[in-house]
Amino acid sequence: MNQHTFQSHGSPAEQVTLSRNLSLFTITMIGVGAMIGAGIFVLTGIAAGVAGPALVLAFALNGLVALLTASAYAELGSAFPEAGGGYLWVKEGLGGGNGFLAGWMSWFAHAVAGSLYALAFGRFTVELMDMAGLPDFGLSIHMRTLLLMTLVIFAFTYINYRGASETGAVGNIITMTKIVILALFILFGILAMLRTEAWHERFTTEFLPNGFLGVLMAMGLTFIAFEGYEIIAQSGEEVINPQRNVPRAIFYSILVAVGIYILVSVTAIGATTPPEGMKVWDYLATKKEIAVVEVAQQTFPWGIGGIVLLISGLVSTMSALNATTYSSSRVSFAMGRVRNLPFFFSKIHPQRHTPHVAVIISGALMLIMAWSLPIEEVAAAADVMFLLLFLQVNVAVMTLRHKMPELERGWLIPWFPLIPILAILANAGLAIFLFFYSPRAWVTAIGWIVVGMLAYYIHFRNVELKEKPKEILLEEVVVVSTEYSVLVPVATVEQAHKLGRIGAMLAAANRGEVLALHVVHVPPQLTLGEGRVLLKEGRQYLDAVIEEAKKFDAPVHTLIRIGRKVHESIRQTVDENASDIIVLGWPGYTNTAGKIFGSVIDPLVDNPPTDVAVVRYQRDTDERPIRAIFVPVAGGPNSRRAVRLAVQLAQASLDGPTHVTLAHVVPPNASEAHRVSAQKIFHYTLEGLDYPHVETKLIAGDKVAETIIENAKGYDLVVIGATEEPLFKNLLVGNIAETIANQAEVTTIMVKRRSSRLHSVLRQTVLMPTTGDEMNMNRGGS
Repeated sequence: MNQHTFQSHGSPAEQVTLSRNLSLFTITMIGVGAMIGAGIFVLTGIAAGVAGPALVLAFALNGLVALLTASAYAELGSAFPEAGGGYLWVKEGLGGGNGFLAGWMSWFAHAVAGSLYALAFGRFTVELMDMAGLPDFGLSIHMRTLLLMTLVIFAFTYINYRGASETGAVGNIITMTKIVILALFILFGILAMLRTEAWHERFTTEFLPNGFLGVLMAMGLTFIAFEGYEIIAQSGEEVINPQRNVPRAIFYSILVAVGIYILVSVTAIGATTPPEGMKVWDYLATKKEIAVVEVAQQTFPWGIGGIVLLISGLVSTMSALNATTYSSSRVSFAMGRVRNLPFFFSKIHPQRHTPHVAVIISGALMLIMAWSLPIEEVAAAADVMFLLLFLQVNVAVMTLRHKMPELERGWLIPWFPLIPILAILANAGLAIFLFFYSPRAWVTAIGWIVVGMLAYYIHFRNVELKEKPKEILLEEVVVVSTEYSVLVPVATVEQAHKLGRIGAMLAAANRGEVLALHVVHVPPQLTLGEGRVLLKEGRQYLDAVIEEAKKFDAPVHTLIRIGRKVHESIRQTVDENASDIIVLGWPGYTNTAGKIFGSVIDPLVDNPPTDVAVVRYQRDTDERPIRAIFVPVAGGPNSRRAVRLAVQLAQASLDGPTHVTLAHVVPPNASEAHRVSAQKIFHYTLEGLDYPHVETKLIAGDKVAETIIENAKGYDLVVIGATEEPLFKNLLVGNIAETIANQAEVTTIMVKRRSSRLHSVLRQTVLMPTTGDEMNMNRGGS
């Protein structure tokens, strides 16, 4: 089908977008700032006590897990550069309920992470104030921490309210300052380590003091420090050249952060001098959240390490808070834009072009949780929800490869689908492990998920459905009781006449109806509502189908609908109307790179929702009477379906009697075994049919396509079944069907039966979509 596009005549206010002003450096620094937050300071000592020297391995493995899921974020972030990130991808790939849940979890997880960073800022500031001898005004450490936490949340809420450029500038300064301080920490630490006697034995004699289980525990403890790259995708709508810069920023930020984590862990284990008789990792564990401050105090010159690391901790928590405030507001903004949260979340400030309401409410959520909830347990629950979100994103990247193969992607996951599958297993494993570490984290996560799902199904789902533009613009139903439906999608008057004829013959033979469909294609930059301008144009296509159907006394059900993807609209129509077969038109070529039949036909042929017949018309033969039909067969189920379709066309022909010839290609000098096998094939494909004008014959030839084309001369129509390729086959093995359709002198119909349920599910998730290859034939059609 051809696709309609048109220009928007709406006002600028109809499209809610954000300004693009974030460079590659800025967005990379946002990701680095989010990852190198409070985690490296607060969790290093605790994780060292759990994993020992294998903390280095724990950080490296967490980096590997991050890279697996980051591959999905890089591909989808380059293809969907919109605010919302994983939330929108899950919504597009897995549906409304899953999409809402992904956004709900992401918003909560980022807000909780922001609360944790703000509390860490408050605690570090109190420690620094006490070191400086400043008065405490009679307030406890906890109260001073809460007050300072409140001030810093107010500050970064205001910064994000001001705009992304101010946010990016502040973030760049904070992140670069933090990297410089950590670089000094690593430098002085390595110099001290090299002066330490037998330092290398700490990494060789007892590398796994608690076994590999200790490594897994350390990975779970420190996972929150590896999720910051997700924030890069959240800001895709504000990134300059997002198809190029989003993937690069994601991988750059992970490499920088993981490199720093590993070097910090090596320094902490190798350079620290513990008390006599105590293992270094046990000593770090006793220091808990100030372990790296102790390391710096021992390794920096002039005794300034403790103060410097406290300042670095302050800077780190501020940069992470800046990034999570930014991200949580973008998720809630995106949810408000599609009515998964109240509409005011999607409001844009008229001067600053920022989602100011979403920023303010996200800041308020951080404050509420930091003041009223046990933040350590909720932070662990945020880990669980990040893992579940990443799991959903990896499923979505596979379904979107199938649903939207034509989408322009700035980066593609290598070794697909192995990488997403490994990411799913890794994320699920870490999430399950967190249950054993903190059951309350799972209880909290489940509670938040239940609240969200209740809100969605009680309220937001109904709002979403009401706000959704109607996809059906026109529908006319002839009230006739039928049990067979032939779907005929059309995009031009000429195509409507040609396909309408075939569709009407099939409907008449099966005492069914023709469902004539025209899909108005609406590009992403326009609203679905603007598709209504082409309603009048689509009417003439349906009238052409009706004209053909009248010749065969076949009732016609007409439908015009709008959609982002024509093939998905066709698939939806099949589901809604229980269509028995789709009749599609193919001109013999495509303008879409990487496709065999085109961006509309390929996805339908790859995973047919019902039986599919692809019609390739030859202009000089498309209107002549059908008195002889040629059907090459090879014995598969598609051959059997092709024979039945050919017989149905013959029965409905107004030019009869129409003869149907079944032919099977055998090698020259075929043996008796070949001939016996051919007779079995003829018997199988004709079983259950009662049509008197059928004959069978064997045709000899070495080259299947050329033999079929030569023997098809003199016939009015060729009908051939598609190959039944192995389920996991995704590589092109031949193009016999395309060759036959293009070179045969008469119209050719290629037939493929509907997918099984298992095959359909796998095609939509694990398997790579093919490009129409499965319409290619083996010896004579399957």
